[in-house]
Amino acid sequence: MTNTKKTPESQDSHRNARESQDSRESHTPQKSHRPKPMEVLREARAQLAELTGMTPESVSSFEQTEEGWALEVEVLELERVPDTMSLMASYQVDLDAEGQLTGYRRVRRYERGRTDARGSR
Repeated sequence: MTNTKKTPESQDSHRNARESQDSRESHTPQKSHRPKPMEVLREARAQLAELTGMTPESVSSFEQTEEGWALEVEVLELERVPDTMSLMASYQVDLDAEGQLTGYRRVRRYERGRTDARGSR
């Protein structure tokens, strides 16, 4: 025969067991979110714009690496008239596995209207 009385002691015992279970579940390590490629592209552009004050115009290369992601982003550095004389720059942007920017550097500067003299990569 079981005890079916709802005494304050039995209610406290049940509540403590439930809180203990909830506590264990909330401290379970969760998997890190691996962002989708489009999320990475959008976030990288936004972070670079915030850091440099320049608006990215396009992403010319994008790849997943062992550490996270590597992108080459084209930005307008100096607007001129006519537009074909504006100065553009390519930035190498590195992100961690979660899509957070870990570093960037300018790798090239060129006039918008010029073809790439270095040849294709």
